[in-house]
Amino acid sequence: MNRMLSVAMLALLLCSVSFAQDEAAKREAAQLSARSWLALVDRGDYGQSWQEAASFFQSKISKADWEKALQQVRAPLGAAGSRTLMGALYQTDVPNAPKGEYVIIQYKAEFANGGSFIETITPMLDKDGKWRVSGYFIKPAQ
Repeated sequence: MNRMLSVAMLALLLCSVSFAQDEAAKREAAQLSARSWLALVDRGDYGQSWQEAASFFQSKISKADWEKALQQVRAPLGAAGSRTLMGALYQTDVPNAPKGEYVIIQYKAEFANGGSFIETITPMLDKDGKWRVSGYFIKPAQ
């Protein structure tokens, strides 16, 4: 009986280790996607950033409206400087979004003309199986 309990506990432990590794791999893949997407935004390639975003994102804002919004918000900040990762959280249930796999990433970012900001980028596992940005928010750091 003790041996069966020990085997069951070992199996449970291995499952949780495997899940943690899987989640870490997903966070890393999402962060890579976010960094690539942010590079487009940093270059001012706002239309391409819309093209590369998740289908959910594209369904919520038109390409023209996205470009206009970034021209108003990001362009005045000037060139992006350093970004410091504040955290990356894997989630399957995000408010105002369909069920799925998401990673909520926050960076503290410095900009040439605008000081310090907090950027929140939310990649999701899109219909094509790739991590794509489904949300982007920026606000002044406190």
